[in-house]
Amino acid sequence: MDGRTRVERIARVLEKIDADIVALQEVVSRDGRFIEDHQAGYLAGRLKRCYALGETRKHRGGIYGNVTLSRWDFEHVQAVDLSVSGRERRGALRTDIRVHGHLLHVFNLHLGTAHHERRKQAVRLMDADLLRAVDIAGPRVVLGDFNDWTHGLVTRTLHSELHFDDLAESLPRKRNYPSILPLVHLDHIYYDHHFKLMRGGFERDRLTLVASDHLPLIAELKLTD
Repeated sequence: MDGRTRVERIARVLEKIDADIVALQEVVSRDGRFIEDHQAGYLAGRLKRCYALGETRKHRGGIYGNVTLSRWDFEHVQAVDLSVSGRERRGALRTDIRVHGHLLHVFNLHLGTAHHERRKQAVRLMDADLLRAVDIAGPRVVLGDFNDWTHGLVTRTLHSELHFDDLAESLPRKRNYPSILPLVHLDHIYYDHHFKLMRGGFERDRLTLVASDHLPLIAELKLTD
């Protein structure tokens, strides 16, 4: 929010939160003069996490897109194109993570800003290579920047078609963008019946107010038998 791009501040925010799994969007990773130029690798090194990249496009010679960080190794990584013709390129990053014997399927999304764009992306999410993939049998978490502040078709689809729970329904405050004075609710976490929500909320302090224009959204989920 001060006009500076400083991935080191993002690292400090994430170190404080100390999440097992982190979903990031608009990450740029390229080989350069400084270790921070490869933002995904830098964050993974600082946090001692594994990382997976989901490229949506090139940016100044680097990879631009979604990044998932995990305390555990990835068993499967798949980037899926969610772009709509005439709009900015968007994508989903699927990662399969083995957690205490459970194979967890994590979908890190960054959806479009236009209503008609998200309508098409909501339909696309139900395709056989995404949330209805035949090789998905374990718990599913869908999270990221949905750019959807109207409780639109994406949210309704996840509710009605897949019966996912919405973290927002358990939050007293839902707005997180822009971070300095939140006016809308853009970021979401959805999870299926394999999970029980323990707590959720936003990390809000002086650092998070300037490190990103989105306040970080956090959920503590417990895998049930």
